[in-house]
Amino acid sequence: MTGHSNIPGSSVIPLRYGNTNTYLIKGDKGYVLFDTAWAGTFNLFCRALKETGAGIGDIRYLLISHFHPDHMGIAQEIASHGVTIVIPDVQKAYIHSSDHIFEKEGRTDYTPIDERSVRMVELSEGRKLLAELGIDGEIIHTPGHSDDSISLWLDEGCLLVGDLNPLYELELHKDTQIGASWDRLLALKPKRIYYGHAKPAVLEGVTDDAEDITYAGRTETRSADIHMDLDTCTKGRNRTDELYTVVKTIMRLTDKGRSIDAIVKKTGADRDFTEDVVRMYLTHRDVGVQGILDRIEIKGR
Repeated sequence: MTGHSNIPGSSVIPLRYGNTNTYLIKGDKGYVLFDTAWAGTFNLFCRALKETGAGIGDIRYLLISHFHPDHMGIAQEIASHGVTIVIPDVQKAYIHSSDHIFEKEGRTDYTPIDERSVRMVELSEGRKLLAELGIDGEIIHTPGHSDDSISLWLDEGCLLVGDLNPLYELELHKDTQIGASWDRLLALKPKRIYYGHAKPAVLEGVTDDAEDITYAGRTETRSADIHMDLDTCTKGRNRTDELYTVVKTIMRLTDKGRSIDAIVKKTGADRDFTEDVVRMYLTHRDVGVQGILDRIEIKGR
């Protein structure tokens, strides 16, 4: 699964070559790469990168939103080509937190991060580091999904948030660490939000009272005044047992590393629904089928 689609007026170039969205940020003096995908995707990464007209030699720095395996799986392979992995101080203790997962799975296509490839920085130094490449922005600690989660803010109005729970789930996280992280980010009045496992969201007419979001071709609001019938999420399937089975099957195929296209073909599920389930599963590994269904219902309200 490869491809990219830059939003006009943005320096952010999405790269899609696995089940994780990764991003190139173009500066006057080089690129920053935000996140990588799972181990074993390096060749696909190179192919997707080539489609943008950039090469690994053009990338100066790699930032990792958090050190879960689907966001740092090929970090060292990329670093071995001269890219420096930037580790803010809030992430220092987590660099090797996924090594045991790859070891347990017996993965021979994973290389742990060599700390000689790393540049440690204070979080407060983020703006200065980005300025080295002609990029105006900062690195922000946004815990919630994980304690080591960071987001990248670009002064042009773009936010890259990794697996921070998306805006439509905020009512699930009121008065939590996730809610506090979003309060801080929304105070910046972002125009675009780039997620780790969903399509970019474009915020239009954001006010203090409501946020209307054009997301994957639909308009959604944070106020819970829209209801989505889950029957529309799959083609011709009933709402109860079959829907549960479809979600369970999507989760199982995701574990096997199947692409979105392959899962849609196998299950017959609607593509948007499949993408939602995959994203929610990848970002909430401890959640069950019913938990995912609950989140989908909240999203559509």
